[in-house]
Amino acid sequence: MKKITDKKKLVLYGCSGLGVNMLNMIMGSYLVSALQTGGFAAEDIGLWTYLDKDLIIPAIWIFIGFFAKALDGLVDLPFATFADKLKTGFGRRKTGILIGYIPMMISFILFLVTPFQPGSIGNDIASTIWFGVLLCAFYTFYTLTMLTYYATFSEVCQNEKDLAFLSNTKSICDVVYMSLVYALFPVFVNVIGLNVRNVSLIFFPLVLTMLIPFFVLKENPEEQGEVRVLTLKSALSVSFKNKAFIYWMSTSFVTTIGLQLFLGGINELFSNTDLNMTIVMASSFAPVPFTIMLYNHFVKKKGLGFSYRYVLTIFACGMAVMLACLGISNLDVLLPKISGSLPAFVLTSLEAIMNNSSTILLVISLVGGVAISFSLGAFFSVSYMVPSRLAQNELGRSGKGVASMLFAVQGLFEGIAAGIATGVILTSLKWADQIWLLPIIAIVCCIIAFCMSFAFSDEVAFMGKEESTAVEVGTESV
Repeated sequence: MKKITDKKKLVLYGCSGLGVNMLNMIMGSYLVSALQTGGFAAEDIGLWTYLDKDLIIPAIWIFIGFFAKALDGLVDLPFATFADKLKTGFGRRKTGILIGYIPMMISFILFLVTPFQPGSIGNDIASTIWFGVLLCAFYTFYTLTMLTYYATFSEVCQNEKDLAFLSNTKSICDVVYMSLVYALFPVFVNVIGLNVRNVSLIFFPLVLTMLIPFFVLKENPEEQGEVRVLTLKSALSVSFKNKAFIYWMSTSFVTTIGLQLFLGGINELFSNTDLNMTIVMASSFAPVPFTIMLYNHFVKKKGLGFSYRYVLTIFACGMAVMLACLGISNLDVLLPKISGSLPAFVLTSLEAIMNNSSTILLVISLVGGVAISFSLGAFFSVSYMVPSRLAQNELGRSGKGVASMLFAVQGLFEGIAAGIATGVILTSLKWADQIWLLPIIAIVCCIIAFCMSFAFSDEVAFMGKEESTAVEVGTESV
């Protein structure tokens, strides 16, 4: 693989996954939620769901939703070996991307189709199976596409500085597509009045950004045998014996549950407040490039371990703000129920907040939005950097190419975590109409991951740190 040394080309390459990642976020944040009416305010159901009715059976979907996300992680493992072993004149990485790219787009389009009308138990079961199969297909081919793309990060970068630059570029692109999904998408729904399915089609053409690798990557088929490609069993063995990586993934697993729960339920959270999702998310995403610069400053000075704890703290604060917004938005319902047990000064303060709730909500939501968006950008950046860097370390130590497998194992952990978050927890909260518990669960996940992060190995804890204490390529994992 020819190294990319031109910074402009690295920026362009970092933009490749923007459209595909955006489709994945639309699927997880909007389309899956649109299959159920639960969790939405009555006035939002018509626009934010497919047919203003439940199209799935929640008791069955809990298992299907979990399986789809878990499958997203499980297929990473054979796909990693498949992508590494490909030998084609077109280039193994470009071929791997192409094999996943086309079926992924087809399954996304079919997910917007409703062949079974709700109303009978037979149709409801058939509809549940239809969307379950398509969801599994989408995640499977999305995984192959992005896994192959991410595996090239350690192959196209010639040093850690370039790898960090590419990871940060990719995280900024993540901010762009998150802004589109969370700020602009609701404009088409709430302001223009388009149904969630129609808006998904409007954003669909951005998936063409994934064509960039076909023009930027320079693969020499004769060089495909130079890196020692492992069998699935051997690559798994190398990956799971890397204690630094596995402990990192265990911590990330807990974080991912809270993160995916928020991403999957953000629409319902805003639906139950008096906040305009477009205004809040657009305003909060605007300063993200500067907050990522701040995060990078912490990484360079303190290393990844300290910076990760910093980000977890910020995200937990953002979830606390969202919980406060839910409480303020529903004070008119809650206050009569609890007024008899409150001291007079507390009751007076709450009444004052309720009377000025619009202004107060806007101010605190913008603060919380900045915290959340900053955290999201950092979370995505670190998920690219850690496996890529550890893969470089392993290649330097043993000559074993495990870049795809490390991303695959990361995908396995994250897939199971996302399945628990969106397939089990979120579906259950919507079914029971208890969406207010979502930010509390996310905060608990942050606290657990925060405590776990103190046991990171030096190879992870000091990753990115510029001082001499940073672990260099080729050192042993702890």
